Amino acid sequence: MRDGERTREHIVERAAALFNQRGYSGASMSDIMAATGLQKGGIYRHFESKEALALEAFDFAVQRMAERFRAALEGREHAIDRLQAIVQVYARLPVDPPVPGGCPIMNTAVESDSTNPVLRDRARQAMDGLRTLIRQTVKKGLARDEVRPEVDAEGLATLMISALEGGVMLSMLYDDPAHGVRTAEHLAHYLETSVRG
Repeated sequence: MRDGERTREHIVERAAALFNQRGYSGASMSDIMAATGLQKGGIYRHFESKEALALEAFDFAVQRMAERFRAALEGREHAIDRLQAIVQVYARLPVDPPVPGGCPIMNTAVESDSTNPVLRDRARQAMDGLRTLIRQTVKKGLARDEVRPEVDAEGLATLMISALEGGVMLSMLYDDPAHGVRTAEHLAHYLETSVRG
């Protein structure tokens, strides 16, 4: 890897943590300079604007989340085991986030709802990926009788994501991982008692 590529990766990684903790609007160029140790010209040599950096930093953070999901799902075939793996990825977020600051999808979605449509759309695409993962897992589970026939794939995706993201939000708000842990424990029990076929 060349020096320019290393510098670009360094900027993206540091900016991802900064934006995830302070938000796109809350992180100034001075903050980015302090986090990266670079001057404004050094940053703009690699990114044409703060928004371009924010988009790449968001993609980096989502990729880190995706790596967590891939690792957790590896070797798991049964639908309920796969759903439990998703729950465990979220249970870990408040104490060991892949990028400091909690869930980058939730943070970006909340901040950019009405202020930055490009970032909002990027967050929506990332969330669509998670929703699709859960829905497809449930549908395969239904086809293999691993999931109860009355379970609605779309409804379960909404329930799981809402509960898990809410648990992370409360954990971050109160600086107490117990909220995320309790949410994960409740969902894990629900999956075993109400969803498993």
